[in-house]
Formats: sequence, structure tokens, C-alpha cells
Amino acid sequence: MGIKQKGMLIDITQCIGCRLCEKACRAGYSQPEDQQPEKLSATSFTIIEDHENRHVRRLCQHCVDPACASACPVGALRKSELGPVIYNEKKCMGCRYCMVACPYAVPKYEWNKLAPYMRKCDMCYGRVAAGEQTRCAEACPTGATLFGGRDGLLLEARRRLDANPAYVQHVYGEHELGGACVMYLTDVPFENLGFITPPNDRPMPSLSEAALGDAPTVVLVGGALLAGLYWITQRRREVLLAESGQDTKRQDHERS
Repeated sequence: MGIKQKGMLIDITQCIGCRLCEKACRAGYSQPEDQQPEKLSATSFTIIEDHENRHVRRLCQHCVDPACASACPVGALRKSELGPVIYNEKKCMGCRYCMVACPYAVPKYEWNKLAPYMRKCDMCYGRVAAGEQTRCAEACPTGATLFGGRDGLLLEARRRLDANPAYVQHVYGEHELGGACVMYLTDVPFENLGFITPPNDRPMPSLSEAALGDAPTVVLVGGALLAGLYWITQRRREVLLAESGQDTKRQDHERS
């Protein structure tokens, strides 16, 4: 990528569990303010979990080579040059392959909506594109979340590791599954904090490249079928939304 990728470095040793990152995220995306989520959801893009007396922040890892984007048959998810993995709901056909593909179980589906979409953190892409930092990094009072260029954050992470042997001498997200733009430092073993430990550092999409390369006919036929399914899905959404709007107008008219 020609442009240096942005990212975040989350230092778990500095997190005090104030949850201001959660609040800033919810406010920025007009999500319910009174919720206290325990897991990522379609209305909670970042949360604080407690493990081993440490506060651990969860959000999209924004992988360097994201499995969700690779699995999406219509290109609704893509890796931007700036680093964030972003989502175009206008392309989404609701197949939920991204949910199955993501090794971090990040994408969530709006199960309770009439015309549902997938939702996840987009690393405040609009702000990042405008040269600003993410809302969560801006709200953090201790500097537990740092925003900046991925390369610079890695340098800062290594500086902290060299200066303090109490840290686990590893930057989580530097290499795991091809690397990520959200990285972590901690003084407690990562596996004790709920982090997955991949068997190797190969990106998830690379595991399926050979199989896909050997099946051009399946890909072509499948592509045609998916195109038809996409049209049907989008048309169904439009009809449902239109009917919902008509029902609302009729109810308003009856009440008046």
C-alpha cells in the first residue's frame, strides 16, 4: 500500500477501566448510551472485558490482510489504504460469511432489524481520512490507547518493552495471522486475557487461495448465483423498508 497504514496501540497496563472509550464510540455512532455490554455487538463496537485483574479492550483488529474482506463475495468489506477495514452496506447481501471467516469473532449482525446489516468498528474511518484520531484514543485519559502510524506505534511498543522487563515481551497484532493495525501490550500472558493464539502467522485468506485457484468453474458459477442472490436480497430489503414506511404512515393517520 502506498500510504502508511494507521493503527492503534493498546497498553493494557495503563487501562483503568473507565470505559470512556466505550462511551465515546457509542456517542459517535449514535448507539444506545445506557447499555453496559459484556460482548461486542451490532450496537457496541468496543468493550472492556476484565481478565486477571486487568481491563482488556476489544474491538476490530483491522487485520493487514483481513479474512472478512476475503470471504465477502460482493466486496462489501475492504481494507482501506489508511488501515481501517471498512464496510459498504449498500453492497451487503446478508450472507454473513464475514462472521464465519473472522478469527476474532468481530462482525455482528443486526438480528432484530427488519432490514439487517453487518456492523463492526471501522476505526472512525471518516475521522482518520480527515487526519484526526479515533474517538476512543481521543477520549482515553491515561494514554492506554494510542493512535498513529502503524510503524511508529511498533517503534513505541518496542521502546516500552525494552524499558520495562515486566511486560510480556511481545507485541500482539504485529505478526498474528499476518498482522493487524490494532496492537496490544500487557504484563500478563495474552492467553490469560482471552486472546487467541494462532498456530502460525499466515494470513487467513492465504489458506484458501490454493483451493480457489483450482476451482475456476465453481468460482464463475458461484459468482453468477451470488449476483442473483444479491439482487434478490437488496430488492427484499427495499420492499420491507417501503412496507414499513407505509405501515408507519397508516398508523400515524389512524391516531390523528
